Amino acid sequence: MTKLRAALALAGAVLAAAHGGPAEAANAKSWVANSGSDANDCTLAHPCATFQRAHDQTSQGGEIGVLTPGDYGGTGASRLLIQKSIAISNDGSGEATILADGPVGAFTGPHGIDVQATAGDIVTLRGLVIDGLGTGGVGASFVQGLALHIQNCVIRNFESATGANGIFFAPAGNGQLFVSDTIIYNNGSGSFTGGIFVTNVNGGSPRMVLDRVHLENNVDGLLIVGNFGARGVRVIVRDSVISGNAANGIHAFTQPEEAPAFAVVERSSMVNNRQNGILADGPGATILLDDSTVARNSVGISAVNSGQLISYRNNRINNNVGPDGAPTSFLALN
Repeated sequence: MTKLRAALALAGAVLAAAHGGPAEAANAKSWVANSGSDANDCTLAHPCATFQRAHDQTSQGGEIGVLTPGDYGGTGASRLLIQKSIAISNDGSGEATILADGPVGAFTGPHGIDVQATAGDIVTLRGLVIDGLGTGGVGASFVQGLALHIQNCVIRNFESATGANGIFFAPAGNGQLFVSDTIIYNNGSGSFTGGIFVTNVNGGSPRMVLDRVHLENNVDGLLIVGNFGARGVRVIVRDSVISGNAANGIHAFTQPEEAPAFAVVERSSMVNNRQNGILADGPGATILLDDSTVARNSVGISAVNSGQLISYRNNRINNNVGPDGAPTSFLALN
């Protein structure tokens, strides 16, 4: 648990980095371009150079569009700090990146995007490449807001020495994360790090849905921790591939008398992971497995310390390098 608590603390360490408050909002839709300038007002005729400047020039509930390929990250510990409802969309203009490399402090690298909005705010990210270049801390972090939608994005190479994750989702309230058609790879740097880390460490009740997501070559592919407070974590994974991760494909973790970590996994493949395809660890760790494949992992499925792995009897758990494992119980298909 010492490693887990350290990872959690460090994953949010740069969230307190100094950022000025946003400028007075002006645009319903702002624009960025590779040739833009942050001295501009971010209109179509006068685009800005960074998403941060465009965010600060955009009204609550507004949009940011991308005109040309380019790197649109800022220079702060958070390359983009989001504090309002906003949609950032890149549809067909070429690769729009946020680069978050280089050390910040002694332990963790910078964050690509931090969402610290208000309780009712909704944030959408579409068509972005968020790259830690091997030294970044967290690709996208969410600690406050109603919902974060990530669509058709790439999040990669967040591998700072401690606390590195592709996505760190730890809302203070009943936040929701929706990720679709996205690849998340080469993230993490040690125990309790990886592609997506979802936890109730900030006292919230996280809800997450993954659709058509690839989690590849991370430490843990998907890490679900319900070990803090009374309210648990709920995750749905559909039509996704979790493969080649250095530790576990899916890892649900709790401790006695702590909050549950619950996941439903449907029509998905957990293959070629170096430890467990799926691991349910702890008395509140429960995973329901439906119409999915678990193969070529060191261990197929594993439930330890009173964890539960419940099968709908229609899964393919075989051809693993070591034990295939067995469900703790079964449910009937209705």
